[in-house]
Amino acid sequence: MLLLHLSDVNEASWARQFAEALAPYPVVRRGDDFDPSRVRYIFAWKPKADAFEGLDGLEAILSLGAGVDALLKHPHLPAQPIVRFVDADLSQRMSDYVVAHVTMHHRNFSRFQADQQARRWQQYYPPAASQTTVGIMGMGVLGQDAVQRLKPLGFELRSWSRTTKSIEGVTGFAGPEQFDDFLAGTDILVNLLPLTPQTSGILNAQTFGKLRRGRLAGGPVIINAARGGHQREADIVTALADGTLGAASLDVFEVEPLPQDSPLWAIQNCYITPHIAAISNEAAGVRYFSAIIRDHEAGKPLINVVDRARGY
Repeated sequence: MLLLHLSDVNEASWARQFAEALAPYPVVRRGDDFDPSRVRYIFAWKPKADAFEGLDGLEAILSLGAGVDALLKHPHLPAQPIVRFVDADLSQRMSDYVVAHVTMHHRNFSRFQADQQARRWQQYYPPAASQTTVGIMGMGVLGQDAVQRLKPLGFELRSWSRTTKSIEGVTGFAGPEQFDDFLAGTDILVNLLPLTPQTSGILNAQTFGKLRRGRLAGGPVIINAARGGHQREADIVTALADGTLGAASLDVFEVEPLPQDSPLWAIQNCYITPHIAAISNEAAGVRYFSAIIRDHEAGKPLINVVDRARGY
């Protein structure tokens, strides 16, 4: 039996599609009349505190999101394997966001937007893409897709991850000992890291001060499409005000929705989107997890299982 336990999404729609895809395999929702001990799989997103009560026959936890940091913090998370969502559609959506914001900042949108509002004709020619370095933190599925889509645009590319990744056309850095060198040659910093104790708060004043200066008018730029826990928003506000950063694109925040009194709302060169960079598509998600359930029921091993020690 598959149990759906989804918060902040249309659980009924997901349930209908799973029921069709898995029929006659039973699919139930919270509130339905079912025996919890018969549940072998739970499909979860932001599960409540009692989500796993009575699930004595549980075989696997299926996570709606690509990131599992919130799930790993659940106070009663069972020891069963967690399968994360890995999908080409999700990767494409995230890369769309990254490419759009990288190119916007490379072409110095903030400067020309200010000139337009001031009715000021002041010609400035941004550097060529080949003279601009995009540094991506996180070389998982999303990070690797992003660099492949940025390559044809001509940017210099570098990456930073927990372990060294060898990717053609990308200068790789790894570990804390190479972090400063990675930052020193980066003009546009893109964060696609998983949120772990080691990466929490990594977008802070110290990091911003180590980015390269002199290539982009106004200063280096940060783009965060990963988790709000990666950033220290007070440091971002200060860095945008004193010129340490030339601009920022933020899709995630320490508190969501972003509070009305956050100073980020009023900063002209801070581009805010409401956690929409990439969303798990229902049709793709149902196909993906239905296949995993069918294969596992047939005796095949689970795929894309989270390493709890690493946090992703």
